[in-house]
Amino acid sequence: MAMGEEKRERQGEIWVETSLLPNAAGHPFYEKLCEVLARHGFSRFVEEECRRYYVDGVGRPSIPPTVYFKILFIGFFEGIDSERGIAWRVADSMGLRRFLGYELTEGTPDHSSVSRTRRLMSVETHRQVFQWVLGVLAKERVLQGKTLGIDATTLEANAALRSIVRRDTGESYEEFLVRLAQASGIETPTRADLIKLDKKRKGKGSNDDWTHPFDSDARIAKMKDGRTHMAHKAEHAVDMETGALVAVTLQPADEGDSETLPQTLLETASNLAAVDQDDEAAEELGDESMCQAVLDKGYHSNGTLMLLDTVGTRSYVSEPDRGRRNWEGEDKDYARYCVYGNRRRIRGDHGKALLRQRGEKVERSFAHLYETGAMRRTHLRHHDNILKRLLIHAGGFNLSLVLRKETGFGKPRTLQDTYRKALMGLSWLLTPYRNMLKSLTGLAGAPHHPTTHPSLARQAA
Repeated sequence: MAMGEEKRERQGEIWVETSLLPNAAGHPFYEKLCEVLARHGFSRFVEEECRRYYVDGVGRPSIPPTVYFKILFIGFFEGIDSERGIAWRVADSMGLRRFLGYELTEGTPDHSSVSRTRRLMSVETHRQVFQWVLGVLAKERVLQGKTLGIDATTLEANAALRSIVRRDTGESYEEFLVRLAQASGIETPTRADLIKLDKKRKGKGSNDDWTHPFDSDARIAKMKDGRTHMAHKAEHAVDMETGALVAVTLQPADEGDSETLPQTLLETASNLAAVDQDDEAAEELGDESMCQAVLDKGYHSNGTLMLLDTVGTRSYVSEPDRGRRNWEGEDKDYARYCVYGNRRRIRGDHGKALLRQRGEKVERSFAHLYETGAMRRTHLRHHDNILKRLLIHAGGFNLSLVLRKETGFGKPRTLQDTYRKALMGLSWLLTPYRNMLKSLTGLAGAPHHPTTHPSLARQAA
């Protein structure tokens, strides 16, 4: 074959010696992650927790539970949103193969196997893994649990707004508009007629009237950028001292913050109680937990403040300007006591400092999970499926805090950028010496003429 021509026909090898196959070194970030997981017995815990889902000698070989959860961790660290994308990335990367324990001659799990494993395992199993990661954080002294910052954000659902149907009749949106137009006297309405009729209607996007036929948990809601989509609501409880994610819940997007807060508080208390069951983690965590809660003005209500006071948590909730309050109801004295106490606390120096930190710590978890973590748009339907993926995604975020404490890097891309910046910094430091070397080389190679040096040139002139 002549040089430069493409080799079109290639005869396959009958056999290949495995020692001749390429064997790349593992990625330093994932090698460190493997070390952290092994140090705390991740494989032993997961295999014991998932033993009931596996039966020996039945069906085709399944994905080991350790591999399954590591694959979902990769989704966070690599910023991949779909299970199909994660499966492709694992099959393409020799470093990730090494992280999962697969040789080059072995096939990695495909997306259908990952999806089936997720459907078979319960939400509670995924929650146990998340709580195990919290225990690791406590042992590594990256979890305090004393002061919590709570906030919520919306996630775009895997459901198109154009596909919604009426709850009562099952009509599509266009069929409903055609029926309204015919009832108003337009027998054959055009597209322009339907748009004009729909523009004047009030409450046309009510979740009480409309639902999605394939994802009943999705709700019509306004996203952070102002667009209207089918969405879900994710609520985080973050440790204000360390930035660790203590609890994550997934709830209907049309419910207010004060309505979803009780479930998040209950989930937080459950997770911290699970950490307390481990003697080593409980010793590092301490006795004080959920002593303070920092929230924005969307949570401010009499019910919220009374709930926090009932569970023994000091509230630091931003208060909106509502004017003069009119206290009514049977609990008005208790509500007044809670509201005035919260107002006094947020006006103090400690309260102001906590409210400033809330936006930094809580919003950081949103950025890592939903922006760089690529979970802003969900690729799954129904809350159970999405919550399973979200819990392990949040577990990966918490593990990144441990890795950042030990190595200074929370993600593999951060490590790569650090190498590049280090080389650039070294090049910048060596620039003066490089210029000096060039000048000396230029003087040494110049001809010996009295006018070579500027001072000698001036004397010759």
